[in-house]
Amino acid sequence: MCGRIIQASGPLRYQLVEGLDVPDSRLSNVPRRYNGAPSQELFVIRQNHETGERSLDLLKWGLVPSWSQDPKGGRKPINAMAETLRSKPMFRDAYRKRRCIVPVDGFFEWQATKGGKQPYATRMKNGAPFGLAGLWENWKDPASGEWVRTFTIITVPSNELIARIHDRMPAILQPADYERWLGSDPDPHDLLITFPAEPMKMWPISKRVNSPRNDDEGLLAEVDLVAAS
Repeated sequence: MCGRIIQASGPLRYQLVEGLDVPDSRLSNVPRRYNGAPSQELFVIRQNHETGERSLDLLKWGLVPSWSQDPKGGRKPINAMAETLRSKPMFRDAYRKRRCIVPVDGFFEWQATKGGKQPYATRMKNGAPFGLAGLWENWKDPASGEWVRTFTIITVPSNELIARIHDRMPAILQPADYERWLGSDPDPHDLLITFPAEPMKMWPISKRVNSPRNDDEGLLAEVDLVAAS
């Protein structure tokens, strides 16, 4: 499960995510997201398979497949399990043709406890942004002709750090694999592996993060679980 992400570095830094060459973005006025949530428009890196050009775009989190009759109804999955991408109709076509990278500074996960779910923040120890494996889709409104573009984040089994609180984590790509993931390879499934725990850190944070209306840097402050219990 991956239900919230941090995109606080801004487009200029995401264009320089290690291993990628993304043209200058026109999205400089997009607000920083310390609590990026489903249904919001968030940064996604895509590649045009015909021209090879990469772009940093805003897509809505929650996949709407191209064959959907109505994007307002039905499931809009925010996550896709790596193990079933190639078999589920919801993801199968996007996996072959419309893979993307979601650049983040970190993500949140919740641990089930007797006192309710406790949120944790996770990021790299060096503070650098990193890329999550994702899929994106186009849906065309038959009435207006308007295109709706959405995405989902792929998950894999957790490493030993995240496994302390949850059995799934987002699929984090190695920089050396960005190009292949975005490219025309129809089945780069071997890239969807559990990222090692050593470069990462995780800490408990305030339950204020439970509401997407709270979207400020203070959400990342570590809390004392003993004092809070």
